[in-house]
Amino acid sequence: MDALQNLLYGFQVALQLENLLYVFIGVLAGTIIGMLPGLGPISALALMIPITYGMDPASGLILMAGVYYGAIFGGSTSSILLNAPGVAGTVATSFDGYPMARKGQAGKALAIAAYASFIGGTVSVIGLMLIAPLLSKVAVSFGPTEYFALMVLGLTAVVSLSDKSLVKGLIAAVFGVMISIVGIDLQTGTPRYTFGEVRLLGGIDFLIIALGVFALAEVFVMLLRGRQAAKQNKIGSLKLSKQEVKDISGPIGRSSVLGFFTGVLPGAGATVGSFLGYSMEKRLAKDGDTFGKGNIKGVAAPESANNAACGGSFVPLLILGVPGSGTTAVLLGALLVMGVTPGPMMLEQRPDVFWGVIASMYIGNIFLLVLNLPLIPFISKILNLPRAMLLSLIIVFCMIGVYGLNFSTFDLGMVVVFGIIGFFMRLYDFPAAPLILALILGAMMEESMRRALQISNGNWAIFIDKPISLGLLVLAVLSLGLPYVFAAVKKRRKLL
Repeated sequence: MDALQNLLYGFQVALQLENLLYVFIGVLAGTIIGMLPGLGPISALALMIPITYGMDPASGLILMAGVYYGAIFGGSTSSILLNAPGVAGTVATSFDGYPMARKGQAGKALAIAAYASFIGGTVSVIGLMLIAPLLSKVAVSFGPTEYFALMVLGLTAVVSLSDKSLVKGLIAAVFGVMISIVGIDLQTGTPRYTFGEVRLLGGIDFLIIALGVFALAEVFVMLLRGRQAAKQNKIGSLKLSKQEVKDISGPIGRSSVLGFFTGVLPGAGATVGSFLGYSMEKRLAKDGDTFGKGNIKGVAAPESANNAACGGSFVPLLILGVPGSGTTAVLLGALLVMGVTPGPMMLEQRPDVFWGVIASMYIGNIFLLVLNLPLIPFISKILNLPRAMLLSLIIVFCMIGVYGLNFSTFDLGMVVVFGIIGFFMRLYDFPAAPLILALILGAMMEESMRRALQISNGNWAIFIDKPISLGLLVLAVLSLGLPYVFAAVKKRRKLL
């Protein structure tokens, strides 16, 4: 009953005219930013800190939260239409969304993304309302050993889903981990894999690799295919059949719950949640072998998971004062500037901020659905552009996005290099998903492993002494081994 009363109080805050306007402005700006590869929610939120300075803290956080989950919502557009993920959390959406667009089902893919995002966001709001205080205690119980095991599980789950070769999936994952540790070792100050290049001391930005491996690589593939690629420009219907609704309802429900709980864990967030949702559904689906070729479940699962994770990430931010990602770190900084200190006492001291933001997220998800669905036919027309113009558009978006990171021509050269790498990966059937996820998790895995070993004075047994980390590592081993077992059983049945 208290939860319902608190939510009603939150709606009283969120439904004030000025706050409704802030919700609308936030989600609209976030959607546009998410559609444009290279901007991302972090830079947008950083720019909004001066704007929110002096505003009421509840109104300021409502505006910035709208930009955050609006960008995740809008990021699916460029992933589906151009294979150029607008934000990291929508990379997994491109695996099946872009093949659907190539098959003339762009409208359906965007509609599924919109519905899945709305439901995922709604589930996260319900989760925040009902179990946020309880989940904060669970999140606190996760130490470095548990985080290391969780990240190993996430990585092995994606590697094990490599369609044609587990070995190629492992090679891609190892390559991703190697890229993730390029730069200065934060603990020892030692340069690693920089080869004397000063501009690599800060590491290689995720956006450079994502746009290179996905967007530029697709440009090279389209050039190789020649005119065959020019005819794949039909938008298709937005309507879903009853069977399609039935097919995606399960993945959306499961991935929304999984995404929310993933978002609760500091350090996980929307990107990890989307990959976990995608890999779970590919493993559960009877037609899992069609994932990556335009399966509607492959769009529904990551889109619902990443939006649910956005909501879940507000649990450690607001209740523990622990940012789980770069985006929530900017939000934490904004709150401190506005004079609000997130933590366990926030529910009592600033209920207007906590419950007002939760209620505004539900209103914002409705705004996003109403805004995006009518615009799909117009947005999808980007596929009708002449092939030469479409390729030029992808290249321009990539270059502007990458150059805007550090205003460095060196970064432009790096994105071309990774575009060539992505092209050869496509040519020789190396999966991109393990590389991207390893890139995201690599540095966090190393940091968690080092902290755990420091606690245990170098004793590796710490990873199997604790039941949660042991259970997660066992699942990781099973995720790699079970495909071989199933393949052997299937082969034996055929012989019999």
